[in-house]
Amino acid sequence: MSVRYRTEIINTDGADGWSRVVGGMDVPVSSPLGTDLDPAASNPEQLLALAWATCLNATAQVLLSGAARTAVRVEVALVDADPGPGFEFQVDAYLSLEGGSTAETEALLAAAEARCPVSKLLRGATTVRAHAEAFAAVAG
Repeated sequence: MSVRYRTEIINTDGADGWSRVVGGMDVPVSSPLGTDLDPAASNPEQLLALAWATCLNATAQVLLSGAARTAVRVEVALVDADPGPGFEFQVDAYLSLEGGSTAETEALLAAAEARCPVSKLLRGATTVRAHAEAFAAVAG
């Protein structure tokens, strides 16, 4: 197996402060549960959603060779773990295909999930789901 890309992120501040890309950018982070939420900062929920939405949509675009527009939206909820302790993420991804039927969109979603590295990472998690939806629901 050949490595195509590698990155390293360092966080020494915890939920509030900074995460750093080695040799790259500094990303402000702020806990969504904190009392002093920084709206200009990111959090693990947003970063997970960003990673999956980007990967899944880029994969769909590769599969379609740019023949149609697609969109992916990802919702991440932080909930109390059941059973505990702590928290867990409930994650839902929604892929849409402009002009595509439900069956075509579902087929594209299945193919994109099989190929997207983030989908592979999340595969098998009981709190992660992917859905096909109409394009108008996410356009704009």
